[in-house]
Amino acid sequence: MPELSDIASAVQPANPVPAARVIARDADWTLNEFVCRAGPQDRPFEERHASVAIAAVLEGSFQYRCDSGRALLYPGAVMLGNIGACYECGHEHGSGDRCVSLQFSPALFEEIAASTASNSRFRFSAAMLPALKSLNRPMAEMAALAASPRLPDRMAVEELAIDMAEAVVQAAAGGNARSVLLSPADSRRISRVLRHIEIHAAEPLDLTTLAAVACMSKYHFLRSFRRSTGVTPHQYLLGLRLRRAAQQLCNSTAPVSSIAFDAGFGDLSTFNAGFRAQFGASPGHFRAAHGRLIAA
Repeated sequence: MPELSDIASAVQPANPVPAARVIARDADWTLNEFVCRAGPQDRPFEERHASVAIAAVLEGSFQYRCDSGRALLYPGAVMLGNIGACYECGHEHGSGDRCVSLQFSPALFEEIAASTASNSRFRFSAAMLPALKSLNRPMAEMAALAASPRLPDRMAVEELAIDMAEAVVQAAAGGNARSVLLSPADSRRISRVLRHIEIHAAEPLDLTTLAAVACMSKYHFLRSFRRSTGVTPHQYLLGLRLRRAAQQLCNSTAPVSSIAFDAGFGDLSTFNAGFRAQFGASPGHFRAAHGRLIAA
Protein backbone atom coordinates (compact mmCIF):
# COMPACT_ATOMS: atom_id res chain seq x y z
CA MET A 1 0.00 0.00 0.00
CA PRO A 2 1.07 3.65 -0.09
CA GLU A 3 4.62 4.47 0.94
CA LEU A 4 6.60 1.46 -0.10
CA SER A 5 9.79 3.28 0.93
CA ASP A 6 8.48 3.64 4.46
CA ILE A 7 8.37 -0.06 5.34
CA ALA A 8 9.94 -0.43 8.74
CA SER A 9 9.76 -4.18 8.97
CA ALA A 10 7.95 -7.04 7.29
CA VAL A 11 6.65 -9.66 9.67
CA GLN A 12 5.55 -11.74 6.70
CA PRO A 13 8.33 -11.28 4.10
CA ALA A 14 6.62 -13.65 1.64
CA ASN A 15 3.61 -11.35 1.30
CA PRO A 16 3.25 -9.52 -2.04
CA VAL A 17 5.04 -6.17 -1.94
CA PRO A 18 3.13 -3.34 -3.63
CA ALA A 19 4.58 -2.28 -6.97
CA ALA A 20 5.56 1.38 -6.81
CA ARG A 21 6.04 3.83 -9.66
CA VAL A 22 7.14 7.42 -9.27
CA ILE A 23 4.97 9.68 -11.44
CA ALA A 24 6.64 12.96 -10.46
CA ARG A 25 8.69 14.31 -7.57
CA ASP A 26 10.43 17.34 -6.17
CA ALA A 27 12.43 18.00 -3.01
CA ASP A 28 9.31 18.43 -0.83
CA TRP A 29 6.76 16.10 -2.44
CA THR A 30 6.41 12.86 -4.37
CA LEU A 31 3.52 11.51 -6.43
CA ASN A 32 3.53 7.70 -6.67
CA GLU A 33 1.27 5.03 -8.07
CA PHE A 34 0.99 1.88 -5.94
CA VAL A 35 -0.49 -1.40 -7.15
CA CYS A 36 -1.03 -4.03 -4.46
CA ARG A 37 -1.93 -7.63 -5.26
CA ALA A 38 -2.34 -8.91 -1.70
CA GLY A 39 -5.44 -10.91 -0.86
CA PRO A 40 -7.23 -12.68 2.01
CA GLN A 41 -4.45 -15.28 2.17
CA ASP A 42 -1.85 -12.60 2.99
CA ARG A 43 -1.48 -11.37 6.55
CA PRO A 44 -1.03 -7.59 6.95
CA PHE A 45 2.30 -6.37 8.26
CA GLU A 46 3.18 -3.15 10.02
CA GLU A 47 4.67 -0.26 8.08
CA ARG A 48 5.53 3.32 9.00
CA HIS A 49 4.73 6.63 7.33
CA ALA A 50 8.07 8.39 6.87
CA SER A 51 6.27 11.48 5.57
CA VAL A 52 2.77 12.91 5.55
CA ALA A 53 0.72 10.68 3.25
CA ILE A 54 -2.43 11.43 1.27
CA ALA A 55 -3.47 8.50 -0.94
CA ALA A 56 -6.41 8.48 -3.34
CA VAL A 57 -7.87 5.00 -3.85
CA LEU A 58 -8.53 4.32 -7.54
CA GLU A 59 -9.37 0.60 -7.56
CA GLY A 60 -10.13 -2.12 -5.03
CA SER A 61 -10.96 -1.94 -1.35
CA PHE A 62 -8.96 -2.73 1.77
CA GLN A 63 -8.87 -2.29 5.54
CA TYR A 64 -6.55 0.38 6.94
CA ARG A 65 -5.43 0.76 10.56
CA CYS A 66 -3.27 3.60 11.84
CA ASP A 67 -2.68 5.77 14.91
CA SER A 68 -5.89 7.70 14.28
CA GLY A 69 -8.28 4.79 13.80
CA ARG A 70 -9.52 2.12 11.39
CA ALA A 71 -11.40 2.45 8.12
CA LEU A 72 -12.55 0.60 5.05
CA LEU A 73 -10.93 2.23 2.01
CA TYR A 74 -12.62 2.14 -1.41
CA PRO A 75 -12.41 3.94 -4.79
CA GLY A 76 -12.93 7.64 -4.21
CA ALA A 77 -11.87 7.55 -0.56
CA VAL A 78 -8.63 9.12 0.67
CA MET A 79 -6.22 7.40 3.04
CA LEU A 80 -4.65 9.74 5.61
CA GLY A 81 -1.25 9.15 7.20
CA ASN A 82 0.60 11.16 9.84
CA ILE A 83 4.37 11.31 9.68
CA GLY A 84 6.01 8.72 11.92
CA ALA A 85 2.79 6.77 12.49
CA CYS A 86 2.70 3.00 12.10
CA TYR A 87 -0.04 1.45 10.00
CA GLU A 88 -1.37 -1.76 8.47
CA CYS A 89 -3.32 -2.47 5.31
CA GLY A 90 -5.29 -5.71 5.00
CA HIS A 91 -7.27 -7.40 2.24
CA GLU A 92 -9.52 -9.72 4.22
CA HIS A 93 -12.43 -9.55 1.78
CA GLY A 94 -10.87 -9.27 -1.67
CA SER A 95 -7.61 -9.10 -3.61
CA GLY A 96 -5.71 -6.08 -4.81
CA ASP A 97 -6.01 -2.31 -4.96
CA ARG A 98 -4.48 0.64 -6.79
CA CYS A 99 -3.76 4.04 -5.29
CA VAL A 100 -2.12 7.31 -6.24
CA SER A 101 -0.25 8.62 -3.22
CA LEU A 102 1.21 11.99 -2.35
CA GLN A 103 3.97 12.26 0.26
CA PHE A 104 4.94 15.64 1.69
CA SER A 105 7.96 16.82 3.63
CA PRO A 106 7.17 18.08 7.14
CA ALA A 107 8.14 21.64 6.21
CA LEU A 108 5.83 21.87 3.19
CA PHE A 109 2.90 20.20 4.94
CA GLU A 110 3.28 22.49 7.99
CA GLU A 111 3.12 25.50 5.67
CA ILE A 112 0.02 24.15 3.92
CA ALA A 113 -1.67 23.29 7.23
CA ALA A 114 -0.86 26.69 8.75
CA SER A 115 -2.50 28.43 5.81
CA THR A 116 -5.47 26.09 5.42
CA ALA A 117 -6.26 25.01 9.00
CA SER A 118 -4.49 27.85 10.90
CA ASN A 119 -2.39 25.21 12.65
CA SER A 120 1.13 24.31 11.54
CA ARG A 121 1.05 21.30 13.89
CA PHE A 122 -2.07 19.87 12.30
CA ARG A 123 -2.33 16.07 12.37
CA PHE A 124 -5.01 13.88 10.89
CA SER A 125 -7.42 12.75 13.60
CA ALA A 126 -9.03 9.99 11.53
CA ALA A 127 -7.91 7.31 9.11
CA MET A 128 -9.71 8.42 5.96
CA LEU A 129 -11.86 10.90 4.08
CA PRO A 130 -14.94 9.53 2.31
CA ALA A 131 -15.62 10.20 -1.36
CA LEU A 132 -16.28 13.95 -1.29
CA LYS A 133 -17.39 16.32 -4.03
CA SER A 134 -14.60 18.75 -3.11
CA LEU A 135 -11.96 16.10 -3.89
CA ASN A 136 -13.33 14.81 -7.20
CA ARG A 137 -11.42 17.19 -9.46
CA PRO A 138 -7.91 16.74 -7.97
CA MET A 139 -8.50 12.99 -7.64
CA ALA A 140 -9.54 12.73 -11.30
CA GLU A 141 -6.44 14.67 -12.34
CA MET A 142 -4.21 12.41 -10.23
CA ALA A 143 -5.83 9.33 -11.81
CA ALA A 144 -5.31 10.80 -15.28
CA LEU A 145 -1.63 11.38 -14.55
CA ALA A 146 -1.25 7.76 -13.41
CA ALA A 147 -2.90 6.52 -16.62
CA SER A 148 -1.07 8.77 -19.07
CA PRO A 149 2.06 7.45 -20.83
CA ARG A 150 3.24 11.01 -21.41
CA LEU A 151 5.67 12.95 -19.26
CA PRO A 152 3.86 15.23 -16.78
CA ASP A 153 4.64 18.91 -16.44
CA ARG A 154 6.33 19.06 -13.02
CA MET A 155 5.23 22.60 -12.21
CA ALA A 156 1.61 21.74 -12.98
CA VAL A 157 1.86 18.54 -10.92
CA GLU A 158 3.28 20.49 -7.98
CA GLU A 159 0.32 22.86 -8.17
CA LEU A 160 -2.00 19.85 -8.21
CA ALA A 161 -0.22 18.28 -5.21
CA ILE A 162 -0.61 21.43 -3.15
CA ASP A 163 -4.20 21.85 -4.33
CA MET A 164 -5.00 18.28 -3.22
CA ALA A 165 -3.29 18.78 0.16
CA GLU A 166 -5.22 22.00 0.79
CA ALA A 167 -8.52 20.34 -0.09
CA VAL A 168 -7.77 17.33 2.13
CA VAL A 169 -6.67 19.42 5.13
CA GLN A 170 -9.71 21.67 4.75
CA ALA A 171 -12.03 18.65 4.61
CA ALA A 172 -10.31 16.90 7.53
CA ALA A 173 -10.29 20.04 9.68
CA GLY A 174 -13.96 20.56 8.87
CA GLY A 175 -14.97 17.26 10.43
CA ASN A 176 -15.27 15.11 7.29
CA ALA A 177 -12.53 12.66 8.27
CA ARG A 178 -13.81 9.29 9.44
CA SER A 179 -12.72 6.26 11.43
CA VAL A 180 -15.53 3.72 11.52
CA LEU A 181 -15.34 0.16 12.77
CA LEU A 182 -18.11 -2.14 11.52
CA SER A 183 -18.64 -5.67 12.71
CA PRO A 184 -16.50 -8.20 10.77
CA ALA A 185 -19.61 -9.55 9.06
CA ASP A 186 -20.86 -6.13 7.95
CA SER A 187 -17.38 -5.08 6.84
CA ARG A 188 -17.17 -8.20 4.67
CA ARG A 189 -20.59 -7.52 3.15
CA ILE A 190 -19.92 -3.84 2.39
CA SER A 191 -16.55 -4.75 0.85
CA ARG A 192 -18.34 -7.23 -1.40
CA VAL A 193 -20.79 -4.53 -2.52
CA LEU A 194 -18.02 -2.00 -3.17
CA ARG A 195 -16.25 -4.43 -5.48
CA HIS A 196 -19.56 -5.31 -7.18
CA ILE A 197 -20.24 -1.63 -7.88
CA GLU A 198 -16.69 -1.12 -9.14
CA ILE A 199 -17.09 -3.96 -11.66
CA HIS A 200 -20.67 -3.12 -12.72
CA ALA A 201 -20.63 0.70 -12.42
CA ALA A 202 -21.62 1.20 -16.06
CA GLU A 203 -24.68 -1.04 -15.67
CA PRO A 204 -28.08 -0.20 -14.12
CA LEU A 205 -27.91 -0.75 -10.35
CA ASP A 206 -30.51 -0.30 -7.63
CA LEU A 207 -30.81 -0.71 -3.86
CA THR A 208 -32.60 -4.04 -4.17
CA THR A 209 -29.74 -5.53 -6.19
CA LEU A 210 -27.01 -4.13 -3.95
CA ALA A 211 -28.77 -5.18 -0.75
CA ALA A 212 -29.02 -8.69 -2.20
CA VAL A 213 -25.29 -8.71 -2.90
CA ALA A 214 -24.74 -7.72 0.72
CA CYS A 215 -27.29 -10.27 1.98
CA MET A 216 -28.97 -7.52 4.01
CA SER A 217 -32.33 -5.84 4.13
CA LYS A 218 -32.40 -2.60 2.14
CA TYR A 219 -32.64 -0.51 5.32
CA HIS A 220 -29.76 -2.26 7.09
CA PHE A 221 -27.66 -2.16 3.92
CA LEU A 222 -28.25 1.57 3.35
CA ARG A 223 -27.45 2.34 7.00
CA SER A 224 -24.31 0.17 7.05
CA PHE A 225 -23.03 1.44 3.69
CA ARG A 226 -23.45 5.08 4.66
CA ARG A 227 -21.88 4.50 8.07
CA SER A 228 -18.88 2.71 6.54
CA THR A 229 -18.20 4.92 3.52
CA GLY A 230 -19.61 8.30 4.52
CA VAL A 231 -21.82 8.44 1.41
CA THR A 232 -24.98 6.72 0.18
CA PRO A 233 -24.77 3.99 -2.49
CA HIS A 234 -26.20 6.38 -5.08
CA GLN A 235 -23.70 9.10 -4.20
CA TYR A 236 -20.85 6.61 -4.39
CA LEU A 237 -21.97 5.21 -7.76
CA LEU A 238 -22.47 8.69 -9.24
CA GLY A 239 -19.06 9.86 -8.02
CA LEU A 240 -17.35 6.74 -9.38
CA ARG A 241 -18.94 7.18 -12.81
CA LEU A 242 -18.05 10.87 -12.94
CA ARG A 243 -14.43 10.35 -11.88
CA ARG A 244 -14.00 7.67 -14.53
CA ALA A 245 -15.51 10.00 -17.13
CA ALA A 246 -13.22 12.83 -16.01
CA GLN A 247 -10.17 10.62 -16.41
CA GLN A 248 -11.26 9.66 -19.92
CA LEU A 249 -11.84 13.30 -20.80
CA CYS A 250 -8.24 13.98 -19.81
CA ASN A 251 -6.64 10.99 -21.51
CA SER A 252 -8.63 10.49 -24.70
CA THR A 253 -10.14 12.36 -27.62
CA ALA A 254 -13.37 10.35 -27.59
CA PRO A 255 -16.59 12.36 -27.94
CA VAL A 256 -18.15 13.51 -24.68
CA SER A 257 -21.32 11.56 -25.49
CA SER A 258 -19.39 8.29 -25.89
CA ILE A 259 -17.57 8.84 -22.61
CA ALA A 260 -20.86 9.57 -20.84
CA PHE A 261 -22.58 6.44 -22.14
CA ASP A 262 -19.54 4.25 -21.44
CA ALA A 263 -19.49 5.51 -17.85
CA GLY A 264 -23.09 4.42 -17.30
CA PHE A 265 -25.13 7.56 -17.96
CA GLY A 266 -28.32 7.03 -19.92
CA ASP A 267 -28.47 10.48 -21.48
CA LEU A 268 -26.05 13.32 -22.14
CA SER A 269 -28.03 16.04 -20.34
CA THR A 270 -27.95 14.11 -17.06
CA PHE A 271 -24.20 13.57 -17.46
CA ASN A 272 -23.52 17.23 -18.26
CA ALA A 273 -25.55 18.45 -15.29
CA GLY A 274 -23.95 15.95 -12.90
CA PHE A 275 -20.45 16.70 -14.18
CA ARG A 276 -20.88 20.44 -13.81
CA ALA A 277 -22.28 20.00 -10.29
CA GLN A 278 -19.34 17.82 -9.21
CA PHE A 279 -16.45 19.50 -11.04
CA GLY A 280 -17.65 23.08 -11.44
CA ALA A 281 -17.12 23.06 -15.20
CA SER A 282 -18.62 21.53 -18.31
CA PRO A 283 -16.97 18.34 -19.63
CA GLY A 284 -15.51 20.30 -22.54
CA HIS A 285 -13.99 23.01 -20.36
CA PHE A 286 -12.63 20.41 -17.95
CA ARG A 287 -10.96 18.56 -20.84
CA ALA A 288 -9.39 21.78 -22.14
CA ALA A 289 -8.12 22.85 -18.71
CA HIS A 290 -6.50 19.52 -17.94
CA GLY A 291 -3.95 19.89 -20.73
CA ARG A 292 -1.76 21.89 -18.35
CA LEU A 293 -0.76 18.69 -16.50
CA ILE A 294 0.76 16.78 -19.42
CA ALA A 295 3.76 18.00 -21.35
CA ALA A 296 3.47 17.65 -25.13
